[in-house]
Amino acid sequence: MSNTAILERPTAPAVINTTNSQPEPSAPLSTAAADLPAVRSPRGFALYVGLDEIKAAEAGVSLPLLVDALRRTLAELAPGAETHATVALAPHGSGGRDLDVVRLALQEPGAIARTKAAAEEETADVEGGVVVDISRKRVLIDGESAAFTYKEFELLQYLVLREGRTIERSELVSALWQAQDDETPGERTIDVHVRRLRAKLGRYEDIVRTVRGIGYRFDRHADVVIRYGHGTPSPDRF
Repeated sequence: MSNTAILERPTAPAVINTTNSQPEPSAPLSTAAADLPAVRSPRGFALYVGLDEIKAAEAGVSLPLLVDALRRTLAELAPGAETHATVALAPHGSGGRDLDVVRLALQEPGAIARTKAAAEEETADVEGGVVVDISRKRVLIDGESAAFTYKEFELLQYLVLREGRTIERSELVSALWQAQDDETPGERTIDVHVRRLRAKLGRYEDIVRTVRGIGYRFDRHADVVIRYGHGTPSPDRF
């Protein structure tokens, strides 16, 4: 579970009661502070930011600029605060969500636990069925890696992440092919791509259903296991 805090400019200086008197009814202690054990007290916080240099540049900023802006904001709001910034590095093409990479690189306990659980799951025996591994961009069929092309995997992933919803052909084309692509299919040509996908699924081809006159859909299936890696991705990110 993650805790979300919103940093806002205070409208008035906070007043700290240093006496032993009980707080006024109009100023109750915060639930988070009241729940902390008496032997511990907050000493600061860590803010993990998932953003690579390319995405930062697209937004018209840079990582050093963001760090400097955050430091200046903290200096204005809390002049006595000490800060330390660390940039998380990862090999090129390592994949995964930026935020997960940062949390793991900086040894955040929750990220380490999830990585260990994912590794244990990865080593588990797969006796049969289809494994759609979102995090590793691959498909296992009866324990063997299937030779899916990048576009075939994208097509299957798009349907899987929208489980239970019928996807129109036009949506598949606009979502998975860019206008400048040399081989952008028409709404009917998408049927050819689906047939190729089903051919590689073999005896599990029926996990991709045809909704006549509309498009295609993926429903929960006993023979299919979905591996998301670190958390469940939002369909809107793909």
